[in-house]
Amino acid sequence: MTRLRRHWRLKKRTRRRLQAWGAVAAVAAAVWTARHWTAVWPVLATVLAAATVAGTGRALLRAHRRAVHHDRAWRAQEEARARELSMAEVDASSWQEFETYIADLCRRDGCTKVVVSGKSGDLGADVIGYLADGRKLVVQCKKYAPHRSVPSQDMQKFVGTARLEHGADVALFVTTSRTFTKAALSQALRQDIVALHRDLLGAWVKGAHLDTLIPLSGRGSGARRRPSA
Repeated sequence: MTRLRRHWRLKKRTRRRLQAWGAVAAVAAAVWTARHWTAVWPVLATVLAAATVAGTGRALLRAHRRAVHHDRAWRAQEEARARELSMAEVDASSWQEFETYIADLCRRDGCTKVVVSGKSGDLGADVIGYLADGRKLVVQCKKYAPHRSVPSQDMQKFVGTARLEHGADVALFVTTSRTFTKAALSQALRQDIVALHRDLLGAWVKGAHLDTLIPLSGRGSGARRRPSA
């Protein structure tokens, strides 16, 4: 107990000494600053100005980042809304009109010799044409409700016919559904099928070029080939 008291007193005495030396140092610094004020004040002014500029810069940078973040979020929302507005006409069409509309989009983006099957038993080739570089394009169109997902059975049928039956260089599966099932998308990636869901279709409808959409789902590049005369 006596040892603890001595330790506490020593600690208290040391703290008082440190406080005293700190006060002396502060007084000395104040005296020195007062005597050399003409030399000190420009330095202090420069430091304060630099600190103010740095603080203002950080505040402006944070405000700019917040503004950019909000602007990007707003743009994404507006683009999504614009896609949905454009898709309203597509949703109102029949499946035959949908196939014709997809063919028109292909022609708009430079495809040639575009034909529409427009009938059942077409073995997955609703639209056939050639890209501007000569690759053969085969399109399967599925007009489903937006909330539906394209099942793996649909993708599997298209995988089995797009190249074997129709000789596709680029096989495109386009749907008004918002998603493909995990199994269907996995098949598309493995078999080099371009899977174009509702959001990508909306971008295509709004003016995105087909060439920019092909790499977004699967590789979909195919072999470069020119159509026969």
